[in-house]
Amino acid sequence: MVSRRGPRGALAARRGAFLVAAAHPMSMATASASSRIATLAEVAGAFLRLGAVSFGGPVAHLGYLRAELVERRRWLDDAHYGDLVALCQFLPGPASSQVVFALGMHRAGLAGALLASACFTLPSAALMIAFAYGVAHTANLGSAGWLHGLKLAAVAVVAQAVWGMGARLCPDRPRAALCITSAAALLLWPGTAMQVVVLAVGGLVGAALYRTQDAEGPPVPHASSSPRGRAAAAGALVLFATLLAMLPALSVATRSREVAMFDSFYRSGSLVFGGGHVMLPLLRAEVVPRGWLSDDQFLAGYGAAQALPGPLFTFASYLGAAMHPGPGSWAYGLLGLSAIFLPSWLLIGGALPFWHHLRAQPWARAVLAGANAAVVGVLLAALYQPVITESVQGPRDVVAALLAFTLLEPGRAPPWAVVLASAAAGQFWLGG
Repeated sequence: MVSRRGPRGALAARRGAFLVAAAHPMSMATASASSRIATLAEVAGAFLRLGAVSFGGPVAHLGYLRAELVERRRWLDDAHYGDLVALCQFLPGPASSQVVFALGMHRAGLAGALLASACFTLPSAALMIAFAYGVAHTANLGSAGWLHGLKLAAVAVVAQAVWGMGARLCPDRPRAALCITSAAALLLWPGTAMQVVVLAVGGLVGAALYRTQDAEGPPVPHASSSPRGRAAAAGALVLFATLLAMLPALSVATRSREVAMFDSFYRSGSLVFGGGHVMLPLLRAEVVPRGWLSDDQFLAGYGAAQALPGPLFTFASYLGAAMHPGPGSWAYGLLGLSAIFLPSWLLIGGALPFWHHLRAQPWARAVLAGANAAVVGVLLAALYQPVITESVQGPRDVVAALLAFTLLEPGRAPPWAVVLASAAAGQFWLGG
């Protein structure tokens, strides 16, 4: 009896639901809209909380994201998550922020991607803009002991990045030699153009030396790999290339400082391989020589960024706000933030549908192997000039920087704690 009436009852229920939907089509649309809003609210809540507690840099961010979204919320499985991480490691830009964008897109489409990125970035960006307001009202940065301490913290943080990235990205003699050669070239001929040259040469060397390396496991195809999704993705990649090519000319034509800033930050975001620390030399080459900020202001903001949760790229919000002191500084901070993240959004949105094809190509992995080794060289050059040359002024500074590095690397102390300790040391011990 149960087995015969069960299917009939289910059929009747389905018929009833169909009749209700036919009679009240607006109720179905309202239910769909409510479900969409609920999903977006879930995305906003999850990433806003992650943005407020994700200390420790991009590697730690990836751990936070996996624990929250793979293990706890089960939005996707480990295989899919690992493939998204691999894609973001392959592309230029901030890897953890790109993973956030991809996860938001996986959960709720383009609106979810933008919302996830905004919520993950907002806590750190708001604090960096507030810090810029404080720096703008500091009468004499050169005599501020706590700012000197932040600059010494930057020495330790960049040294740790060089140490860790060198071990991971330069595991053999050819890549170690490429790293050192790139650093030497940048110290002899500093500037943004030479940075682009050493990255391009690194990619060519990698293509020649590592094109026969074995492929990794097959990635997981993405849902947006439909014809319509591929067309939209191709449009995003075309827009990325168009902006990269046209913004410099637009900057010259308009002679607008805002357009010039957007162009500088956009190009920096387009060329960052290997993590957020690599933006340090790129942004400094754009900002300091033009007189937009002094080295003191630049390095103080970079040091402060280490103490905050969320992506290091929010440093751009500090730069934009500090470059335009006044009540409206926050708007320029948001402009800088948008400019530096826009390349990553266009690249990750454009690459997702094509990733499972590109990743299978040995030449692509070989180019990345060489480019990443050159990236370490770019950061190594920046560690000396300007980080050490502008921050270390005597034996006590050397001791403080070495102690901070020891706490970070062998000691595994959280970066925010080391930054705060360095600021206190600069104020009460080094400043005296």
